[in-house]
Amino acid sequence: MAHVNKEIVGEALSLSIEEKVELVEILLSSLDEPDKNIDELWAEEAESRIKAYESSQLKTISLDKVLSKYK
Repeated sequence: MAHVNKEIVGEALSLSIEEKVELVEILLSSLDEPDKNIDELWAEEAESRIKAYESSQLKTISLDKVLSKYK
């Protein structure tokens, strides 16, 4: 594992909760590099599911029924 600069960590830990949340969001978003091909595939999948639902080819399940599996 790479060594993290202790000064940076110290500064980060001294931030307010709101500032820490903002920093975490910025750091996490920097890890998420968009992939145009994956975005296109997801868009196609979403369109396919919408069409299947609209043409009654896709069966739906209520949220309560889905969540009941995990209770």
